[in-house]
This record gives sequence, structure tokens and C-alpha cells, in this order.
Amino acid sequence: MFPRILKLDAGGLPVEWIDWREAVGLYFTGKIAWEAGCQKIRLRGGRSRETGIRSHMAIDSIVAVHDRSHRFARNLMPPLSRRELYHRDGGLCLYCGRRLAYREMQIEHVVPRSKGGVHEWTNVVAACETCNRQKDDRTPEAAGMKLLALPYAPNLAEWLILANRRILADQQAFLERLAPKRTRLC
Repeated sequence: MFPRILKLDAGGLPVEWIDWREAVGLYFTGKIAWEAGCQKIRLRGGRSRETGIRSHMAIDSIVAVHDRSHRFARNLMPPLSRRELYHRDGGLCLYCGRRLAYREMQIEHVVPRSKGGVHEWTNVVAACETCNRQKDDRTPEAAGMKLLALPYAPNLAEWLILANRRILADQQAFLERLAPKRTRLC
């Protein structure tokens, strides 16, 4: 199982994760502008009928490309999903601070949907069942509960970190430099 490749636009902004097959296509079509990773992913192909020599190729873990990818990275609001919310909130209930197993986490709307709250990053937090029930259909203030951290919409770099379970150290370090330093405590 090969790790995913971090694709950047030519200006160095992250665009998306791609698999090794797509990266090989970018190399062969001459679309690679530059490489930034510290780790090479080594691929081996078949043997030549004529020489018997096995083909091989090393691709970088981070590649910048000459194409229109940069258009799609601007002002991208990452999709909200249960998995990314769990990771954004560190697997904690943001009301009581209890560590949650993924299956225990509930998506809790800070401003309830019945009160005009929307289902978006800045209005949802991970919560345990007890806190979710206690808060019920009220705002945290009305329920006498305090959030441990403010909900926020991750930027593209943060979202790419959340979206890849097998991120390499050089990819993580590159993306962390682009993520804002947040003080999340209320």
C-alpha cells in the first residue's frame, strides 16, 4: 500500500491528495513544476523483453504541478464529515473534555438547528451522549454549559491533514507550516 502524494499548485499552495498512479501520469506528461518532499516513493515495473532490466521510478511525496489546480484551492470550504470533526476536536467532548471513542461521538450543534443554527464547521462540535442530552435544544449559555474550545472551519492545509490517515512526516510538516496557530480554548 503506497502513501498518497500531496499535490501543490506551482505557487506552493496545497491542492489535494493524489494516488501514485496520478502522480506517475503527472511526471510522464511533464506537469511537475518542482518537488518538495524528503521521502521518495519507489515504484518498480515489469522487465523489458529485450534487456531483462526491470523498470523503476522514484516519485516525491510532495509535488507541485503546472496546471489549473490552483483555481480549485482558493476559498475552498472543506466538507464537514463526522470523521474530520472527530479529528478536528481531538476526539474529545468539547463540553466535559472526556476522551471519546469514534463510535461514541455525537455531532452537537452549538446553536440548535431548531433555533436557526446551521450545519457547518463553526456551529458543530464533538460531544458525548451525556452532554448532548443535557444541552438538549438550547444554546450552551441557556443550558449552563461552557465550550472548552471554539468551533472553527479548518483551512485547506488543516483539512488535508485531517483527510489523510497515512500522512508522511514531511507532508505533515509542510502542511503544518500553512495551518494557522490557533488558541482554541474559550
